[in-house]
Amino acid sequence: MSTATRHPYLDHPGPIPFAHRGGAADGLENTLRQFRRAVEAGYRYLETDVHVTRDGRLVAFHDATLDRVTDGTGRIAELPWERVREARVAGREPVPLLDDLLEALPGARWNIDVKAEQALRPLLELIGRTGAWDRVCVGSFSEARVARAQRLAGPRLATSYGVRGVLGLRLRSWGFPVAPRRSAVAAQVPEAQSLVPVVDRRFVHAAHARGLRVHVWTVNDPARMHRLLDLGVDGIMTDHIGTLRSVMTERGVWA
Repeated sequence: MSTATRHPYLDHPGPIPFAHRGGAADGLENTLRQFRRAVEAGYRYLETDVHVTRDGRLVAFHDATLDRVTDGTGRIAELPWERVREARVAGREPVPLLDDLLEALPGARWNIDVKAEQALRPLLELIGRTGAWDRVCVGSFSEARVARAQRLAGPRLATSYGVRGVLGLRLRSWGFPVAPRRSAVAAQVPEAQSLVPVVDRRFVHAAHARGLRVHVWTVNDPARMHRLLDLGVDGIMTDHIGTLRSVMTERGVWA
């Protein structure tokens, strides 16, 4: 595992366990109740997503629409917060504002996937207003979006690679003379993409050689967790928070 800490966000003794959407296996993904459960289970790192409502409120929510996981309907970007706040995840829990999560769980660190371009500036403004620079890592599938976030915020903001950055790192691991963006602190990647392996020893070595951490999503099988930890990855994101805790405890790396 890479030993250099390039940003305070990464200051953790050993591989980082991430509660993906708070632990989505319980069906209450991205809710304050689920994030609290993860924290009570010992998780310091929580993964979530952000969209922005029509009137500019940042909500912790994965999908562009309310339809899949709530009893509400409609595109978040087209709805005012007063409508979104009425929706209930799994018919039970409200959709939270990101600023409420930061306030409610002050000891938690957040990996935030910016799902929409219009959410980027409000997110950076919120991080600045709350002084949460050391508590947040911003990611996106869009390399242009995370690179723009980095340009706007500077080195105080931790970012991960988008798809293009990950592809560049994968090519570099195969010996191609590619130089992905150096301002990222992590490559956050699936174990494989379209049946093509992404994470192997060469990929991990190439990332560590550039001072990058490797965080893998979304891993729910204990055998795969063990395999990835054997490869030297620096973090695992999971829906099954109890399973990952058991695996890391068995290996003596739960902290």
